Amino acid sequence: MDPKRSAQDVLRCHLCETLVPPLYCDTCSIHLCTTCGGEHLLDESTEHRVVPFRKRGYKSKCQKHSLKLCELYCAQCDIPICAQCVSSKEHHLHDVLDILSGIESKRNVLQNDLLELEKYISPKYEEIASDIHLHKVNLNENSQKLKTAIDKQGEDLHREINSIVTKLKSDVDEMDFNLLADLNRQEDEITCTISKITQSIADLKNLLNSKDVSLFFAHKSRNAEFKEMPPKLTVALPKFTANMINKEQIYQQFGSLSALLVKPEEYGYTMDSLGADTSSSNSPLVDVPRIITEINTYSQDDGFNYLHRVSYRVSCVNDQTIWTRGDDNMMRLYNLKGELVKSVQTKSGNRPTDIAVTISGDLVYTDYFDRTVNIVKDTHIQTVIELQGWKPDCVSVSSTGDLLVVMDSDDRKQTKVVRYSGSSEKQSIQYNDKRQPLFSPGFSYKYMCENRNLDICVSEIDARAVVVVNQAGKFRFTYTGPPSTTKESFSPRGITTDSQGRILIADFDNNCIHILDQDGQFLRFIESVISPQGLCVDSKDNLYAAEGDKCRVKKIRYCK
Repeated sequence: MDPKRSAQDVLRCHLCETLVPPLYCDTCSIHLCTTCGGEHLLDESTEHRVVPFRKRGYKSKCQKHSLKLCELYCAQCDIPICAQCVSSKEHHLHDVLDILSGIESKRNVLQNDLLELEKYISPKYEEIASDIHLHKVNLNENSQKLKTAIDKQGEDLHREINSIVTKLKSDVDEMDFNLLADLNRQEDEITCTISKITQSIADLKNLLNSKDVSLFFAHKSRNAEFKEMPPKLTVALPKFTANMINKEQIYQQFGSLSALLVKPEEYGYTMDSLGADTSSSNSPLVDVPRIITEINTYSQDDGFNYLHRVSYRVSCVNDQTIWTRGDDNMMRLYNLKGELVKSVQTKSGNRPTDIAVTISGDLVYTDYFDRTVNIVKDTHIQTVIELQGWKPDCVSVSSTGDLLVVMDSDDRKQTKVVRYSGSSEKQSIQYNDKRQPLFSPGFSYKYMCENRNLDICVSEIDARAVVVVNQAGKFRFTYTGPPSTTKESFSPRGITTDSQGRILIADFDNNCIHILDQDGQFLRFIESVISPQGLCVDSKDNLYAAEGDKCRVKKIRYCK
């Protein structure tokens, strides 16, 4: 038989060229008629696998008996098997099918997977990709509109300022003109009088040298006239008194940007008979919070010094590492195994008051007694804020990268929250609409965070309350604990918020954590902590709770 026979030719037995042979040898890859198929199996030099033509190509070596080919399929184990597997009784009482039936079953599964990928999953991803591209286009267009609007507002403000400046300068010119006219008039009168006096002096000198007696007696004195001098002008030149520029007021009057809210849309679905989508919900709270791991915040390199062990403040760098500060002058970076990754000593040698992590992942800390706010970049410490008359307490990083700093006055009679862009003050929050203090004064440690709706939440130990204000510094609500649900009085410490805008507050005396919604409504407790202090959450809404005196940080899963 010619091996180069055209593919259009009718199939023939490779041994006798009988037309349309019904058999096929998977081992030798040849077509066989019924007679030749029997003779072909008599060749014992190779283990031939002669199968009906429709089963050709379906061959697989047995995973347990490498010399055997699988001709059967176990439905329970979902694997192809050989006859020896069946005789070994390993698949006793299992549904053993012909391999072709198993292949057809698998083919149906593959077809369903293909259908699901092509019809539902892939279009969803294409839709998401298209949405992302559209968001990027809209982002650029919106950014240009925002900048144009900001520029216009700036131009309007500059125009108003220039108008004020022009008006004041015009007033100065008008006052100068009027005063100069008075001075010129008086100067002319004085010059004229001086000229007359000079002439009188010359006349008197000539008269004294004259021998004409009649001139002596004809002279009339003008001294009385000259003695009536005009009043001396007292000129009080105008002064410009510059009012103190209230940056906060200018910032508020100029305008503000609304918050950028990125809400992930759920694309999850379940397949019904028609392949319809059923949207999934956001991350609800679990019935029983679960402790994922406990991170010991001490190691042999610190000599097991108790001051080194405790962790009063904690801040997430990412989902794998956390910064802590204890009761000494060091700040320590740990991984989730409790291994010490890095230690940083404060520049002044004082104990740091509070710590936070910037958007770029740098550590920021406050030094109450040194009056500074500092950023640690690798091993270099940069002082970004130096205060006069105030001392910084706690610090937080806003969604825009601004630093929010709670600070106390030197006399400990005032407390305020100040927003900084770099080292420049942008906003000061201290009083409510009735000019009453929003925050309790005095040296009492506080904790602070910004919520996703841009509210600022301040936890006050001495006041036993959490005060929440909005982005503009307007009072929203005070939380003092749910009524009659705890043994001890509400004792707030650390505070943090999650991706759903929920507020989590450490309650030191009651060994629990309160969970509120963003409007201050109590939701539930997390009770698997002892004397919690610092709190933070990572990008997956895992909670990290520092049990300060227990020298450990617990990682807790509290939502789905």
